[in-house]
Amino acid sequence: MKQSVKTRIILLLSGIILLQSCTKAAENTAVAPPPPELPVYTVITSPATVYQEFPTALEGKNNVEIRSQVDGYLDKIYVEEGAYVRAGQPLFKIDSRAYGEQMHMAQANLQVANANIQKAKVEVDRLEPLVAAKVVSDVQLRTAKANYAAAVAAASQAKASVGGARINVGFTTITAPVSGYIGRIQYKKGSLISRTDANPLTLLSDISEIYAYFSLSELDFIGFQKTYEGATLEEKLKKMPMVDLVIADNSIYPHRGVMKIVDGQFDKSTGAISVRAVFPNPNGVLRTGNTGRIRMPQLFSNTMVIPQESTFEIQDKTYVYVVGKDGKVTGKPVKISGKTESYYFISEGLAKGDKIVFTGIGNLKDGVLIKQKPISSDSLLKAKPL
Repeated sequence: MKQSVKTRIILLLSGIILLQSCTKAAENTAVAPPPPELPVYTVITSPATVYQEFPTALEGKNNVEIRSQVDGYLDKIYVEEGAYVRAGQPLFKIDSRAYGEQMHMAQANLQVANANIQKAKVEVDRLEPLVAAKVVSDVQLRTAKANYAAAVAAASQAKASVGGARINVGFTTITAPVSGYIGRIQYKKGSLISRTDANPLTLLSDISEIYAYFSLSELDFIGFQKTYEGATLEEKLKKMPMVDLVIADNSIYPHRGVMKIVDGQFDKSTGAISVRAVFPNPNGVLRTGNTGRIRMPQLFSNTMVIPQESTFEIQDKTYVYVVGKDGKVTGKPVKISGKTESYYFISEGLAKGDKIVFTGIGNLKDGVLIKQKPISSDSLLKAKPL
């Protein structure tokens, strides 16, 4: 009986050992999982244009403060706020009565001065024959001639006074020095106007052209100089393509602008240089004080293009997974020279024809074998244009 139990225990242990051996054999003979199938993009080169954007403040071509050059009461206002006026058009009228009287006084003084000239001339004409006949001394003639010269000088002064008084009368009518739009009118009819007033009567803005001012950093300015050919800055600006203006509603202004450098040196406090783009404004859509963004094009004649979703970042560096000839992937850093909404332009780290993993890179690591599913660059560019 005891031997039978012992035999059963031995048989049970043998079965367990045999079962474990079979399990290990099954594990050793299990088939490894297939490599993941991932889309693969072949790096291409293509001409492309990207845009840098800079915030800008807009000003009219000519912004003129309208001020009075004489003192007096504001008698008439000929224009409305916001109205368009042409050069030479009357804007305001200062009470001119006092200046009219000053001109009449100056004219009367001129008449007196002219009469004194005639009187002095008569005396000179009377004395000349008498001196020639030695009837009177030549001292009297010299005195008469001096009086005549003084009368001529006094007449010149009187004439200048008439001119000054006439100018002041003219200043009582204030006209537009340039064509443009009237701003806010600071004074009302009957207000006392002075040449020393802190505020102008209004601001007249010539907006036939709009100046968009913005700043370029030192790096941006160096990049601009390297990008465009030319011996001088003016020659480089002529080679530069026209720029766009993005207005407040994020739409593109229909007219394009021309770049011009304004400052001759960099601002030491900001490390930037001021730049101006000039835009035509035929319909007066843009006004002084508007804001927007300048879109400056950057042209690439032949650059390597990769999709943005094919990249990942580690410690501020951008990487892609490059597929080797053996089908295994390797992370490789790349240098980005520009970008669009969907693509990066690569200047270093890749070569035309390299294959990179397009999507599904989240679980990859170096040395992983993948099954390649080619992605057509043409179809991708059609779906997401540069």
